[in-house]
Amino acid sequence: MTHANDKQDGVSIVIRDVWKSYDGHTVLRGIRLDVAKGETLVILGGSGEGKSVLIRQIIGLEAPDRGEIRLNDLTVEDYRKLSVDEKPFRASMVFQSSALLNSLSVADNVSLALREHRMAKPDEIRRTVRDCLARVDMEGTEGKLPSELSGGMRKRVAIARALAVNSDLILYDEPTAELDPLLTEEVGKLIRRIQDHRHPTQVVVTHNLPLAGEVADHIALLRRGEIVDYGTGEEFFHSQHPQTREFLRAARLA
Repeated sequence: MTHANDKQDGVSIVIRDVWKSYDGHTVLRGIRLDVAKGETLVILGGSGEGKSVLIRQIIGLEAPDRGEIRLNDLTVEDYRKLSVDEKPFRASMVFQSSALLNSLSVADNVSLALREHRMAKPDEIRRTVRDCLARVDMEGTEGKLPSELSGGMRKRVAIARALAVNSDLILYDEPTAELDPLLTEEVGKLIRRIQDHRHPTQVVVTHNLPLAGEVADHIALLRRGEIVDYGTGEEFFHSQHPQTREFLRAARLA
């Protein structure tokens, strides 16, 4: 899944000694992790291990108690302070709930950031919406409301919204939660297709082994707030690390 001969787009991520606690309960314990430009990293782990907390630190929805996260040469904090026009790259997050606005049509959800920040003219926005929906196999749904869509369709619209702003970094929080195996496979193929087409950096938080095997350049296993194993997809699935073996065995029995 690597693209050795391709131009490397995307955003590098450097995470150093990141700690996070809530009400005295430590969730992240000194996380150190590197993500190369243009690669897809999968963060695996069970419920309550800190996966979603980590991804929220990366996108800047929360600040770590200690440590630092850099996106290219910028700290997340400095990146968040920049105006849309000043930002040297775009970052988007696909939430577990899809986070679509129920009062807006599919087209208006996909184009929300473009319209709010006047990032394109109306005819360009319409064209972008059409193109992005086509890329996620959702052509012709522009006028529908989120309530008219299935869970899998809402996930695809949320991904189209990330594509619409030409994101260089896309973070996915449990993108296949509550989806059946067939839809999980479709979302996996879509994430893979996005990387093959544009090479953004992608970070996928999941507990789903088939999805991880489908999309990952590298896999990190998070247990009790620490990265306990890391490697390529092939290395991970053949790892002899006791916590990895335990996780894989439990996930396959689930």
